[in-house]
Amino acid sequence: MKIEKINDKKFIIPLSKDMKVPVILYCDDEIINNISNDNSINQIINVAEIDGIVKYALAMPDIHQGYGFPIGGVAAFDSKNGIICPGGVGFDINCGVRLIKTNITKNEIEKYIEKISFQIFNSVPSGVGSKGLKKFTKSEIKKICEEGLNWMVNNGFALDIDSQYIEDYGFLKDVDSSVLSEEAIDRGKIEIGTLGAGNHFLEIGYVSEIYDKNSAKAFGLFLDQVVIWFHTGSRGFGHQIAKEYIEKMRKKMPHYNLKLKDQELVYLPISDPLSKEYYLAMNCAANYAYCNRQMITYLVREVFKNIFHKTCEELGLFLLYDVCHNIAKLEKHEVDGEKKEVLVHRKGATRSFPAKNKDLPEKYFNIGQPVLIPGDMRRGSFILIGTEQSMIQTFGSVSHGAGRAISRNQAKKKFEYSKIQKELKDKNILLLAQDIKLVQEEAPLAYKNISNIIEILKLNNLAKPVAKTLPISVVKG
Repeated sequence: MKIEKINDKKFIIPLSKDMKVPVILYCDDEIINNISNDNSINQIINVAEIDGIVKYALAMPDIHQGYGFPIGGVAAFDSKNGIICPGGVGFDINCGVRLIKTNITKNEIEKYIEKISFQIFNSVPSGVGSKGLKKFTKSEIKKICEEGLNWMVNNGFALDIDSQYIEDYGFLKDVDSSVLSEEAIDRGKIEIGTLGAGNHFLEIGYVSEIYDKNSAKAFGLFLDQVVIWFHTGSRGFGHQIAKEYIEKMRKKMPHYNLKLKDQELVYLPISDPLSKEYYLAMNCAANYAYCNRQMITYLVREVFKNIFHKTCEELGLFLLYDVCHNIAKLEKHEVDGEKKEVLVHRKGATRSFPAKNKDLPEKYFNIGQPVLIPGDMRRGSFILIGTEQSMIQTFGSVSHGAGRAISRNQAKKKFEYSKIQKELKDKNILLLAQDIKLVQEEAPLAYKNISNIIEILKLNNLAKPVAKTLPISVVKG
């Protein structure tokens, strides 16, 4: 394998052997050395060998080993002659990040922070196998999958304006709930309004730095402003769908004489009926995930309203944006000098569309899409805007987080819970968690430095930093 440096923050693996396109890695030397210890480079090369892939296979700076397809991987396939790959979406379909603004300042919230944090911890179930406070019926789950955020609005869990600040407006139309298994629906009934575990979190933070005053003003951001981040997806519902279709597709691959170089990298031609069925089921899970994040938004709003005795409007509890980072979407991008429809797989990668893009809400149309990239629970997170160069270079995509620096098993051995807790306490960060081992896995230094990730995106003109936030309290699974 030959890795060539394009610049200090960008590398290329040229065409060789069975590769259909080159691999572009948005990394620095340190990240290249880091990922040489796992299988992520081989995984992205395997993606570059799949028929129907266009332009290049991409590795974002938060790349690390995933299931078949690396996390932090992006690839686009011809919409007629390409493929669809469940591993290129991931098990937690439409895992994503939402950011809620407030008009409260850091000083104003300090005396309430413990009360608010504990109430949120008790209101929003977290941890492995966590169950929502409300159990939904089979009929309701199907409607949620088919109507997305519209169902939440109609049932009093969302403000009318919320959908304007969610990717896809919280609703993907290409769905069919009849393809869903009973097992998937049963898992979905009990998990709406839950965080789950792993790298999922809910964080109360504040705006610590502003880099672009005009964009920050347009986004409604100001210094010391309290904001609420959270990260979760379709939970066990999406996992069940991914699991089922990976096995169904695996059995059908020999029909097309497709050989598995990696047993996890399962895919089928996009024209196959099973691929179309997976696409519909995947979109059902995406709509479910938007509704899961919306239910958490509802619960968070209720806590703030009860503690401050004010309305959402008075508290400024409005969405900045909600981004999805585990999905395959049909989009138009320039390929070989002409606009073509391609199926863009983003796995652990976030959309980064520039101003004037038709998919942006009116308020952000002349600015660009808010790009939300969380870091770790000590070093903070970033809000950026999409750029024209991201459309040219990466199918309008950037990284979705800091990315792991070491594995979960390594982190459990290396980091002690008491030291992590002290480290956060010294920074005046309150930590609430269901599982000590999970906190060890999620230790700040188990992740790459988010500031370095943002610098790589900035220097390659893939996104423009607007603001940074730092945590005040963190809820983990």
